[in-house]
Amino acid sequence: MSAARHVAIIMDGNGRWAKRRHLPRAMGHRKGVEAVRALVRALKTIELECLTLYAFSSENWKRPEDEVDDLMDLMRRFIKSDLPEFIEHDVRLKIIGNWQALAPDIVEMLEDALRQTENGTRTLAVALNYGAQAEIVEAARKAAAAGEITERSLAAHLYTADLPPLDLLIRTSGEVRLSNFLLWQSAYAEMLFTDVLWPDFTPAHLLDALEHFAVRERRFGGR
Repeated sequence: MSAARHVAIIMDGNGRWAKRRHLPRAMGHRKGVEAVRALVRALKTIELECLTLYAFSSENWKRPEDEVDDLMDLMRRFIKSDLPEFIEHDVRLKIIGNWQALAPDIVEMLEDALRQTENGTRTLAVALNYGAQAEIVEAARKAAAAGEITERSLAAHLYTADLPPLDLLIRTSGEVRLSNFLLWQSAYAEMLFTDVLWPDFTPAHLLDALEHFAVRERRFGGR
């Protein structure tokens, strides 16, 4: 049996959660934030070094403007309200993706949160304005500029270079695809696709996934 060090989650299903309850999509996103909050609080008791969440992809800008605006406002509120809990629970925040291209006030809030949590012993990595193909292209350019393109040199320039290797990738809502998320890092990760919609995903679901991971036999291409 082996314990997972790094788990990533594609948080999917906010819109469907709201639709099933005849609620606006915005209510689904707000409920999804509550699910994130519950997982962050649970990190203090879950034996996990890093949890990576796919919060906003580079393709999400194609959504209706009012939905994007609501997501950005939710982000502002979450950072402002939950930063003290990050510090209290010894959680280090890490942002992956082209997050510096977000609104200036959000960038400033994120920079402050990164500074205040930099000494945390558990990592919550949040993918914002993230696309895995763009990440790989950027890493390849940096590796080429450094004079060597190998698997090792390219991996050293990924956003996740300072994180443990990805062990388990979870996607909620029943969809079975990666949606341009951690493509390089997922090469030998175990995968779990669940029908649970993201707003209904709880720390108990994560613990159950970790238990299933612990009994899987990982061969990494060997027999």
